[in-house]
This record gives sequence, C-alpha cells and structure tokens, in this order.
Amino acid sequence: MSNQSNNHGRAFEYICLITLEKEISKFRKASIEINSSYDASLNAWNSIDAKLQRTLEKSSLAAVNKIFELEPLIKEDGNDELILKIQLDAEGENGDVRDILLIRRSIHWEIGLSVKHNHFAVKHSRISKGLDFGLKWFGIKCSKQYWENVNEVFSYLEKCKSKNMKWSEITDKDTKVYVPLLESFINEINSSYKKDSLLPQKMVEYLLGKYDFYKLISIDHKSVTQIQGFNLHGQLNKKSSSINPTINVPIVSLPTRIVKLEFKPNSTNTVELYMNNGWQFSFRIHNASTKVETSLKFDVQIVGMPANILIIDCPWR
Repeated sequence: MSNQSNNHGRAFEYICLITLEKEISKFRKASIEINSSYDASLNAWNSIDAKLQRTLEKSSLAAVNKIFELEPLIKEDGNDELILKIQLDAEGENGDVRDILLIRRSIHWEIGLSVKHNHFAVKHSRISKGLDFGLKWFGIKCSKQYWENVNEVFSYLEKCKSKNMKWSEITDKDTKVYVPLLESFINEINSSYKKDSLLPQKMVEYLLGKYDFYKLISIDHKSVTQIQGFNLHGQLNKKSSSINPTINVPIVSLPTRIVKLEFKPNSTNTVELYMNNGWQFSFRIHNASTKVETSLKFDVQIVGMPANILIIDCPWR
C-alpha cells in the first residue's frame, strides 16, 4: 500500500470515528478514547484537502446510519457510556483486523469496524527469511524442507541487497524469486493441511481476524459505502432489551476443506486458494519497496465469499 493510500485510509478512520461519536451522542453518552492511533488518524485527516474531507464525511455518514440498523445496542437507552477507539496497529499483527471499536463495558459488549478507502484488500502479510508464516497463520511450524527452499531465494536477495540493487535491476525476478517462494508456500500449506484438518478454518480466522466485524469500504467513484458483515462466530447483530435489529446479519460457515491451491492461470506472482463453503482468496507476492529487501509482501484479496455474507451498498446523500 502506498503512503498516500495509507494516509487516506487513516483519514477515513478518523472521520468514521468522529461521525460515530456525533451521531451516537444524539441518543446516549459517547466519548472517544485518545491514543497514538487517534493522533495518527487526526494528522492524516488534517493533511488531506477539503474536497476529499467532504467526500469522506459523506461516506462515513452513509455507513454509520446503516450500522445503527444492524446494531440496536448502540442506541439502546442506558446510563452507561459508549466508548469509541481506534485500535493500535499492533492489534492487527495479533490477528485483530478491526480498526475502530465500539464498547459498552457495563454489558460486556463491543463490535468492531474494519475501515477501507477505495480498496478491498484483506491483509498485507509478509514472507521473509526469518518469518515462520505457518506458525503465525495456522499454528504449525514450517518444515525443514520449506526453510531449505526459501533460504536459497533469500540468500540471493541478500547478495542483491549488499550491492544496493533495485528490484527493477533483477532480471527474471519472477523465476528467481516469486515462483520458487510461491511454490514453497503452496507445498507448505498442503503439507500442513495433511497434519491438521482444521487448517482451512484457521486460515480464514487469520486472514479475516479472530473477531467478527463489519468492513466499511468507501468507493468514492460510485458515491457508495459498502458494508460487509463478517459474522463468523455470532458476535454481531445482537438485539437489545427492547429492539431487534431491522436487518439480519447471518452467521457464516467457515471452510472445512481446501479444494485447490495453485498458481493463477498465466501468472508467476499470484496463487489462488479455493475452499468449500464459498471461500476463495488470492495471494499476490510483491516487493514493497524500490530497493531490494530480504522481505516481500502478500496482497491478499477475497476472490469469493459465502453467498449469505451480508453486503449492503449505502449511497451517499
């Protein structure tokens, strides 16, 4: 993700938080918890121009009004305070993809929002010489064979880095870097799946987070904010003591089988994962900087989702 995209994403986080606080305060007491992530988002907001600010204000308001219909516990009468906060970046590293939390501590309730600006990416995970992706993603250490295979690639990249080379100066980087790394990635997942039949479920929980959440995606060119409800464990859409949600968010089945994991046709840098219950992901490996590093990133996209995942397009007013 470019610095500009990251900055716009943080700015959208900020205005979603502010819009939530403003709209919730019409019904109950609400306050924002200030932390370093809030400060970073505020700085990002202040750095964008007035035109984009107005765009993001419209986008956030469209989404917030619809979230109220999904989650009546936000507006439920009560003397307790609803807390709003932007999560620290470290939480994402620990498997929590939610950017904004809404918390009512008195009833032990919270929901989370993952906020995206003009992109649908799931995660930007790294692969490197010292990173055990198997242990991190699904709890199985990568094999000796995996390390032997990838160390050859990363040793080559270390030599390129020592020469202060740019990625553009590596000839045949597809065959020298991308393909062997992705082949090792495929082989390791298939091998680990034979050891643990729960791997498909664990993969999705790693990629989408261990907590249920709503994803808010501002699609500026369509003047629409899309809401996706990932209710994998039944944590969303709770009724209040007096109000039922006006929109139902179905509980979605996690995958139980890997159907196929292979290179995308005619591609040397992307593999596709097909699982049952409608789950499909793509993993595109890419260099995250101009100069050669011994670390690369995956751009992970959802290619297919279960048919009963709630998707709502909220037009801007």
